[in-house]
Amino acid sequence: MPLSPPATLFVTDPLPLSWRSESSAPAPHRVVLADDTLNADTAYRLACEGTGLLWQGDFHNARQLLQALTRRAERKPRKAAKTPATPPTAAQSFHLHRQALGQRARTLGRVLVPLNADYSIPLRRAPDLRLACQEAWGPSNGEACMVSLRELLGLVGAHEWRKKGVEVPALGPPPHNRIHPHYGVFSPIRGEYVDLVANTPLPDTQLAFDIGVGTGVLSAVLARRGVRHVVATDQDPRALACARDNLHRLQVAPQVELLQTDLFPPGQAPLVVCNPPWVPARPSSPIEYAVYDEDSRMLRGFLAGLREHLTPQGEGWLILSDLAEHLGLRSREELMQWITQAGLQVLGRHDIRPRHGKVMDTQDALHAARAQEVTSLWRLGNAA
Repeated sequence: MPLSPPATLFVTDPLPLSWRSESSAPAPHRVVLADDTLNADTAYRLACEGTGLLWQGDFHNARQLLQALTRRAERKPRKAAKTPATPPTAAQSFHLHRQALGQRARTLGRVLVPLNADYSIPLRRAPDLRLACQEAWGPSNGEACMVSLRELLGLVGAHEWRKKGVEVPALGPPPHNRIHPHYGVFSPIRGEYVDLVANTPLPDTQLAFDIGVGTGVLSAVLARRGVRHVVATDQDPRALACARDNLHRLQVAPQVELLQTDLFPPGQAPLVVCNPPWVPARPSSPIEYAVYDEDSRMLRGFLAGLREHLTPQGEGWLILSDLAEHLGLRSREELMQWITQAGLQVLGRHDIRPRHGKVMDTQDALHAARAQEVTSLWRLGNAA
């Protein structure tokens, strides 16, 4: 049942509703019930202290409050920080940047909204977001809960991306060239790596393995290029569901077999393709596993197992950005050593420069590294 409107900043003990977080964020240690009378400065102070603000007022006012907190979180400190005697390394700058983003996300994530058991929102002027919640979370467990407004709006954004899709020119002319990413599955908005797979000469068109299928975009590209049978793997059920949906939309599902497993399917193939997460850092939430690969686990696992799953004259295509090298998180020497230790050799390499907006954003904290970034398709084969 909808919650009754309480007094502003009424402290709850224990938590008034169960806590739900897709990002695995812990529940606030303290929650107050807040409404439209709460001003942004007080809200920001409470959020910075770790207090959750469970909203009971107008839904649109909650969105405006979140925008006001965002502006405060992005303000530069009045007193400039002291310049360190030794400038931070690229790796230190990266970790400091992630820490700052994490703290910002935690603070902004403390504006909370209630959800009824059917995912409806018991607030004035609240939109109907039940479909977006169902797409992301599946059927309701029948229990009312509270969620971060910021995370809930992320579900809405994912729902819109899923509806309209992302155009992928490598799949051919519109309208049959769109990938529809599901919530929690990495969207192919950086098209350069797709172009590499679309333009590199195929060693064989009978069979290919796609390791880490994600949205299914690379499997679709291979199928459109004439590969008769693609075996695509992923250990994430969301990714497999997303890939299945996209492959059916693109009418290439009969050519692609989906398999839930970690890395390789059984057997060997003359072409094995893998686009692992590019940055060797610890994910801070399940959604970040498509971007961060702690200790290069997937990359090293792919290289270590490739020889066993590659036919004698076959090729393994490793799609990898060198951003980690420019950030000081992994060296080119390490990569080459892993390739050699796996009994592999480099047959060739195709490079492409990224086209995303952050390459030109001089205000971006990682601009120096991004400006040098190159994405490569490494053609690997069995060493003699």
